[in-house]
Amino acid sequence: MSTGALSIILAGLTVFATTTSLVYVRERARWQRREAKLASELEAARGHQERLSILLAADPQVIASWNGRDAQPVFEGDSGFLGAPGAALALAYGSWAAPADAKRLELATDALKDSGEAFAFTIRSKSGPFVDIEGRPVAGRAVIRFREVTGERAQVMTLRSELERVTADHAALASLLAGLPHPAWMRDADGRLAWVNGAYVGAVEATDAGTAVKGGLELLDRNEREAAARARREGKPFTIRTPAVVAGQRRTLDVVELPTPTGFAGFATDMSELEAVRADLQRQMDAHVRTLDRLKTAVAVFDGAQRLLYRNSGFDALWSLDPGFLDGQPSDGEILDRLRAERRLPELGDYRSWKAGVHAAYTATRANEDWWYLPDGRTIHVVSSPNPQGGVTYLYDDVTERFTLESRFNALTRTQRETLDSLREGVAVFGSDGRLKLSNPAFAQSWRIDADMLASAPHIDEVVKLCRPLFPQDEVWRELLSTVTGVRDAREDYRCRIERRDGTVLDIAAAPLPDGATLISFADVTASVNVERALTEKNEALEKVSRLREDFVHHVSYELRSPLTNIIGFAQLLGTETVGALNEKQRDYTSHIMRSSGALLAIINDILDLATIDNGALALDIQEVDVADTIAQAAAGLHDRLTDSKLALKVEIDPRTGSLRADGKRLRQVLFNLLSNAIGFSSPGQTVQVTATRQGSDIRLTVADQGRGIPAEVKEKVFERFESHSLGSSHRGVGLGLSIVRSIVALHGGHVELDSTPGQGTRVTAIFPAQGLPLSDAAE
Repeated sequence: MSTGALSIILAGLTVFATTTSLVYVRERARWQRREAKLASELEAARGHQERLSILLAADPQVIASWNGRDAQPVFEGDSGFLGAPGAALALAYGSWAAPADAKRLELATDALKDSGEAFAFTIRSKSGPFVDIEGRPVAGRAVIRFREVTGERAQVMTLRSELERVTADHAALASLLAGLPHPAWMRDADGRLAWVNGAYVGAVEATDAGTAVKGGLELLDRNEREAAARARREGKPFTIRTPAVVAGQRRTLDVVELPTPTGFAGFATDMSELEAVRADLQRQMDAHVRTLDRLKTAVAVFDGAQRLLYRNSGFDALWSLDPGFLDGQPSDGEILDRLRAERRLPELGDYRSWKAGVHAAYTATRANEDWWYLPDGRTIHVVSSPNPQGGVTYLYDDVTERFTLESRFNALTRTQRETLDSLREGVAVFGSDGRLKLSNPAFAQSWRIDADMLASAPHIDEVVKLCRPLFPQDEVWRELLSTVTGVRDAREDYRCRIERRDGTVLDIAAAPLPDGATLISFADVTASVNVERALTEKNEALEKVSRLREDFVHHVSYELRSPLTNIIGFAQLLGTETVGALNEKQRDYTSHIMRSSGALLAIINDILDLATIDNGALALDIQEVDVADTIAQAAAGLHDRLTDSKLALKVEIDPRTGSLRADGKRLRQVLFNLLSNAIGFSSPGQTVQVTATRQGSDIRLTVADQGRGIPAEVKEKVFERFESHSLGSSHRGVGLGLSIVRSIVALHGGHVELDSTPGQGTRVTAIFPAQGLPLSDAAE
């Protein structure tokens, strides 16, 4: 490049640098001036902002603004007066405003942001202060200001709010009092009625409240009104329960009248129903107490403080504590301590723990049972039941006797079971449902049934099927089925006798039991039946022999009587020596023939009399018989025998004996046989005694001897026919005398008593009814 060109370039650069420097200097001065102006404006703006902030902070308020519908809000101020820290929470209306106010603010805010509708509200925050809320559009922005109301305006609004609340409460209270079913009233400072409710109007039977107030219609009687007036003058509350006439009816009222700032307010509660309920409750409690006192179970009621409130007579009888001690309402623990000291509680090693366990009932929610085994052998069943109002009710039941009976019952049951198992009779018990409830081994063995089968409680139908092979007849089984399962008005016993195929004879007896069951027993009587059959056959043979004997005796007696009569007649003829004289020996022989023939005739007559009695053909000739004469006649007939036997006869007749209505001939026959028997069993030198007495309506004729007496084994046979016992004496007889005596006495309606002791003699007493048989019966 040339030097000229370089010079041109340097000159251009110099000019450009100079020009640029001039321009820079000029622009720098202009920017410095603009910068100073902007700094001045910024300072002014800052001052304005500070003034605005001061003005905004002068009042408790918050300002929220939006630059557009969906823009984020900008907040200025502090929301502490709302009770919501942080300005942003001012728009959370529900956090500091009532729900209704919060809903209204939300709707107004949306309307402001959407269409620019301004609003202004004054509401009360939850924290207490009133808040003015104003929203309006400003320079295209939506602005809401929240400002606390202060000063006199705040006081006025507070008072107004309080007035509204008091007014509402007063209206509610007035409505409540007016609608109450109980009389209520208000009085002024002088005690005059100022207001009454509808119930008061009805109680005093007024037409309306105004009439009742204007007329001063009082609800209470004069004495109660004067007492209420004295309480008003003294400024004291007045309370009383008194009878009063309410709507024409006598009722019981609880009256309360209290002083108020403006006068007095009264209220009356109808307690009639409560009093009736209380009286009824008291009657029920008294009846309950009377019922408890009649119970054998001991009852004790303790309150929440564990003090004795009530005890019944059973409690006193069970524990035998001092009544004075119990009347002092001792505690539960004191009673237990007293019982322990007197050794009436179970003897335990840890008494304190046991006592705490007993007192646990006071905090329990359910009843508890316990058993106390006392040192004296008693067993007490104790039930402790917590009371709903607090405390505990104890029931003490002496179950000693029940336990003893239960033990005895169990022992008896075991004994009965063992007894039943050891019986030879088969026993089966069927329940009301027809199933086998109980059986013994003899039943299973008798009918050849498996014991395991019977243990399964089969129905009677099944049992009958098992028994049919040995006894197939249906009639007996139908009766047993009907007895066990049949429906009858009256349950009856059923008995029968069966003979099974194997030859066994069983007596079956079905008996209903009290619980609806039926007991069936099977007794094996095969041996007794066989013996009975043998005895029956033997008895029939004996009866046949007896009939033959009686027929023979009767026939022979009649056949012997005719020739014997001839012998006696001829002997008497010879004894009178009308056909010729007899020597001494012939007379002696004739006398023996007479005596022997007479004795034989007496025997034959006795046999004929017995036969006649047996045939029922003996007729009595009843008449008034003198007992003394009859005894004398009977003794005269035996005078020779008494003389020959060297015996003395002693006769004792009670003067009160009198006469007897009887057959005189048969009465002499009775005495003759008794005397003959006594003479035969007496030894020489002894005495035979005849006694006649009257005892009540009976006449007793007794013949007593001093002979050997009759042993006990012979007493039962002496009155039987043809039973003759010499008992070591010389007496011989056919054994008909005492038999005829008993038969004749029985025909007269009497009986014979025999009293004899070996070695001390015998007493035979014939007892006749004094009146005897009616004459008509005798005639028949």
